Amino acid sequence: MGQPLHLKAYGKVNLGLDVIRRREDGYHEVRMIMQTVKLYDRIILERNHSGRISLRTNLPYLPVNEKNLVYRAIDIIRREYGIKDGVSANIIKRIPVAAGMAGGSTDAAAAFVGMNQLFSLNITQEKLMEYGVSLGADIPYCIMRGTALSEGIGEILTPLPPVPGCWFLIVKPGFSMSTKFVYEHLTLDEHTVHPDIDGMVDALGRRDLDGVAGRLGNVLEQVTKQHYPAIDELKTIMNKNGALNSLMSGSGPTVFGIFTSREAAEHAARACRRHPAVRQTAVVRPFNKSLHAKPSVHTNR
Repeated sequence: MGQPLHLKAYGKVNLGLDVIRRREDGYHEVRMIMQTVKLYDRIILERNHSGRISLRTNLPYLPVNEKNLVYRAIDIIRREYGIKDGVSANIIKRIPVAAGMAGGSTDAAAAFVGMNQLFSLNITQEKLMEYGVSLGADIPYCIMRGTALSEGIGEILTPLPPVPGCWFLIVKPGFSMSTKFVYEHLTLDEHTVHPDIDGMVDALGRRDLDGVAGRLGNVLEQVTKQHYPAIDELKTIMNKNGALNSLMSGSGPTVFGIFTSREAAEHAARACRRHPAVRQTAVVRPFNKSLHAKPSVHTNR
């Protein structure tokens, strides 16, 4: 029934992550600066006559039923538009799982976009983002991509000027963090150090990479690094090996550093791989349509 559709589902890092308050509905109000990076999963969608949704993945521990966000995204579009055809999806993971890089959310975002293309539905991006937020707060951003200010519970998005030309070193330790656990154990009080989100927005507008790097901040770090000292240790290694600055992304445990050259980032990656906690490293560009450098990915077995 036609050719398979091949999609790239890009991961993200948080250049800034501030939590304003916990709302009465249990969600947290945030202000974040999100940045898409060129580390991506591949999603292959194909329509068929089975009348069912079927998933497969290269990681045996990932669910391939309605517990998977890709399955649920496909199901939403099939139900909303009365689609009787079956859909098969092959999810080829490269973004670290449970790592603060929106891997599940970006796969779902790709599924929404892909279903729109596969069945020629002409759904607007805004409508796709509405469907996305019903599954997860990061999904609308993953549909939009780029550099953005994220507010509310993550669903209020304002595009920002792209981060100036740089390289990201992304390091995933061999442990994972539950976003739910991190938020439940977050304490917001007079001692909380809040990142300068407005200052970073200004630095992006001035294309000031040093100004962006100097304002990296994530209030969730205080929770994750209490349980895993490796977070601070990896940041120190990056900063000693040429990073303008480094930070934990999202609820962790992924740590990233910003570098002015690929060579410097690769050098720091080699230093980080000597740390016993490290399982995966990647040197990538920020997502920018004018930059097409191939990522460098290394996994410790």
